[in-house]
Amino acid sequence: MASYTVNRKAVRHCRDLIGAGKVVLDSDWGRVQPDADTQNAFLEEHDWPDYAAWHLGLTEGANDETKARHAFVFGDFDKVHRSALIACVYRASEWRHKKVELAAHRLLQELDKKYPVGE
Repeated sequence: MASYTVNRKAVRHCRDLIGAGKVVLDSDWGRVQPDADTQNAFLEEHDWPDYAAWHLGLTEGANDETKARHAFVFGDFDKVHRSALIACVYRASEWRHKKVELAAHRLLQELDKKYPVGE
């Protein structure tokens, strides 16, 4: 099983996006998450650090400039999706990647505090 470290730059990027209001509160992450074509299109116009900024986990031992290095995407390369953070918490928890799970959970709590349900 792969091991991951928390991508602190991505955590900071996510916080900045939440603070700027660049969020989607209600989406079907299974349908809107970036597919391979979307990822490739993003990489054609951006560098690897920009790509990395959208992933909460970095795969230990993988080369930096590969998709395999980046895990736990939290948005669509434009906005944070609440459903993506939930997916990150769930997947990290399921596979016992506690540090990534906690980072995603904290970000979800920050998003929910700024944009309370029903308000």
